[in-house]
Amino acid sequence: MSEKKKYELEFPIQASPSLLFQYISTPSGMSEWFADNINSRGEIFTFIWGESEEEAKLLTKKSGERIKMRWLDDEDTSYYFEMRIQVDEITKDVSLMITDFAEEDEIEESKMLWENMISDLKQVLGSK
Repeated sequence: MSEKKKYELEFPIQASPSLLFQYISTPSGMSEWFADNINSRGEIFTFIWGESEEEAKLLTKKSGERIKMRWLDDEDTSYYFEMRIQVDEITKDVSLMITDFAEEDEIEESKMLWENMISDLKQVLGSK
């Protein structure tokens, strides 16, 4: 298995950080844009897309700021995905920062997947 590369994306979001955090950190919020359905038992989240399921472990959650998870089928424990809310101190603009890993030949496809999902999130939030 080839080594995955880390990449980061930034999405400006016109929503309050507290509202945005609800949509990136709770099963009910995430099921509106990230997956068809999400169940959680403790720190294990089950993401359901149609007939397929993936499980992820919650690594860290800092209220109002970030959530970090690792897919359980990824043997290498150094890989994770993180969604972090960043607020510009001067303009108060809110951005959602995504950190993820993908194999080199899958990075563009992975970025497009995030772009599509964040587009759905913005629709749910009523953001542009």
